[in-house]
Amino acid sequence: MKNIIIFGAPGSGKGTYSDEIVAKYGLEHISRGDVLRAEIKNGTELGKMAKDYIDNGQLIPDELMIDILAKTYDEQPKGKGVIFDGFPRSIAQAEALKKMLAERKHDMGMMIELVVDEETLLARLLNRALEQGRADDNEETIKKRFDVYHKQTAPLADWFEKEKLRRTFVWKGSKEQMLAEIFDAIEAENE
Repeated sequence: MKNIIIFGAPGSGKGTYSDEIVAKYGLEHISRGDVLRAEIKNGTELGKMAKDYIDNGQLIPDELMIDILAKTYDEQPKGKGVIFDGFPRSIAQAEALKKMLAERKHDMGMMIELVVDEETLLARLLNRALEQGRADDNEETIKKRFDVYHKQTAPLADWFEKEKLRRTFVWKGSKEQMLAEIFDAIEAENE
């Protein structure tokens, strides 16, 4: 099974669709946020370095994030394939991930882009805030996150297009329909 990068705006369903793909195909799920939290909690050297940046209100440098992801990737069972969730977020990160995988004689596989209109995204995130009590899911913060996504992360889709890895799936109101389209694309990619 090939690696998959799941890509989309906040609230597009990256975690939800990742879980479905993992359940169907047995891939491993590497979530940037989960990996960082685990490294910090376990007090690893990489985790301590990441915590220093976070505690000082700084972004974690790409090189450090790649080192953390490489360590996690190397711990996964071989040959299963991995879903990268929440990474890469920039062209520099994408190029670093491509290089890291190439060093292991692996490739990126495919990028699954989830496209959902902003009105639906906003409603989903506000609903999630009510259900989960997430303070970062208020309307003002959500709109800032959309702005950051459009300015910093969305341009990465064109990079994946040039690499011939981009597969785009547009929300049409049905999770089942979108999931069926994603499964069809994964199966075609892995034939």
